[in-house]
Amino acid sequence: MKATFKTLEAWKKGRELQKRISKLTKSFPPEDKYKLTDQIIRSSRSVTANIAEGYGRFHYQGHAQFCRTARGSLFETIDHLTVAQDEEYIDEAQFENLRSEVLEVVKILNGYIKYLLDQK
Repeated sequence: MKATFKTLEAWKKGRELQKRISKLTKSFPPEDKYKLTDQIIRSSRSVTANIAEGYGRFHYQGHAQFCRTARGSLFETIDHLTVAQDEEYIDEAQFENLRSEVLEVVKILNGYIKYLLDQK
């Protein structure tokens, strides 16, 4: 398989997270569809989108910047998960499992950012 953004571990893990978030939000109340549900889906999708966009820049510094934006979206996702817990859409165990998953993606992404910056 030819190397693309889809071969990046950070993108793959981000995609897994995105799928979990999408599945989770299907249980949120319908009246929240255009509020928290939309926000958390968008922040989780932003992770893989920014990694992919940065990959297409073919410049280490630009790519690293898009990965930093992806990292920001991961922390935004944690904030939305906190709201979901506060609204009792998810329980503490669900929150902690998802938070751990998000932080694992952050860790992988941080390593990739360091690699990119070392290449320039």
